[in-house]
Amino acid sequence: MTDILDLGGRVALVTGAGQGVGRQIALHLGGAANSGGVVVNDFVLERAEAVAEEIRAAGGKALALQCDVSNQAAVKEMVAKGSSDLGAIGVLVNNAGNAGATPSADARLPFWETGPEVWQTFLGVNLYGVINCTGAVIPGMIARQAPGRIVTIISDAGRWGDANMEIYAAGKAGAAGFMRSVARTLGRYGITANSVAIALTATPAVERTLNGDPERLKRQMEKYIIRRPGRPDDVANMVLFLSSDASSWITGQVYPVNGGFTFAL
Repeated sequence: MTDILDLGGRVALVTGAGQGVGRQIALHLGGAANSGGVVVNDFVLERAEAVAEEIRAAGGKALALQCDVSNQAAVKEMVAKGSSDLGAIGVLVNNAGNAGATPSADARLPFWETGPEVWQTFLGVNLYGVINCTGAVIPGMIARQAPGRIVTIISDAGRWGDANMEIYAAGKAGAAGFMRSVARTLGRYGITANSVAIALTATPAVERTLNGDPERLKRQMEKYIIRRPGRPDDVANMVLFLSSDASSWITGQVYPVNGGFTFAL
């Protein structure tokens, strides 16, 4: 029986893949049918190396590369190195996010009390990082003359808005709009571009916070139809689908993986 989640030999690049959701996405893609291998990116090389070793230990191919995705020159070097070692990138997963590699100490202040130097910590990774990585892989994807896949992890903050997360939400919403336009431009080459919007997801860091405040978790879960936080594999399953041959006629979309989250004031 044919595996509909076949990657068609495509090499994947997953940004921010040293931990949490990104780690699970890299593991899923590394173990998928006909995977060409995974370039595991993280700002901390040791984290990327650990995930790459997990993929190799399971029989896959992986290369760990350090890079701050907000740095366009560094991104181009990373893509060139990954393409040289594993082959042209056929799947890009823009996962790096949050407040970037070097968050500002003022990032939690109301945005109107800060300025561009603080806003850039969010926009640099969540918007410009997506633009940098997407722009760096497109020439190689076109040259491959084979189907390509671009998937960007956004947030429900970028779909609904979220109090006290204005600049982060702006970056995520911008990334989703960018993906929709990229989809229109690249469809003629068989390259699809989609976004996955996630809500509260139980990464190790989030779990440590929630486990210490069960009442807070209960209040948050009242907004969800499925009353549990998401898991990294919930997100990775959707990313694998959108990276596979099964999604060849799907592009320019935003897929919520959010347990039926309903926005409420």
